[in-house]
Amino acid sequence: MLTINKLIPQGQGLAAALLKRAPTIELDWDVRSKSRFDATDSSGRALGVFLPRGSVVRGGDVLVAEDGSLVRVLAAPQPVLVVRHCPQHGSPFDLTRAAYHLGNRHVQLQLAPDHLKLEPDHVLAQMLDAMHLIVSEERAAFEPEGGAYAAGSGHGHAHDHAHDQDHDHAHEHEHEHAHGHDHGHDHDHDHGHGH
Repeated sequence: MLTINKLIPQGQGLAAALLKRAPTIELDWDVRSKSRFDATDSSGRALGVFLPRGSVVRGGDVLVAEDGSLVRVLAAPQPVLVVRHCPQHGSPFDLTRAAYHLGNRHVQLQLAPDHLKLEPDHVLAQMLDAMHLIVSEERAAFEPEGGAYAAGSGHGHAHDHAHDQDHDHAHEHEHEHAHGHDHGHDHDHDHGHGH
């Protein structure tokens, strides 16, 4: 069994030709949401995946095996509920309201401008139906949101936000340092900077 313990999100920095040649594994969300699992790639190799705890594997990610070989991950089609607003009885805002209610229940959700996707659940399907939304059972890849604070949420927002905070912190530090040498500085002004 080939051990894998490294993941390259969306194959960033890898040449397209390398990715095209790499064997693939097709995994549903249940497997991709785990950090440890076994799989067999498209070339028949048995893989033991041991990623850091809390890791999530997304379709398009690339796994790196101990021998340096690459394995491209595909999001397998799986049963999902697709939720759309009903043009006759509602508005697109109904989807926003549904996402809010589902989020309160900590339901894994994939968001799109014109629909939501979630794993099949007849109780939730009834709730959504009662909200005059169109709920259909389909087979499709499922890539739920990672959450605002999830590492590697796939959108880079968390990283950019952290970077902005670091930048602001550095700026405040320089600002405070400069004022620290100004003995005639107004004391009330310091309180305005959160001291």
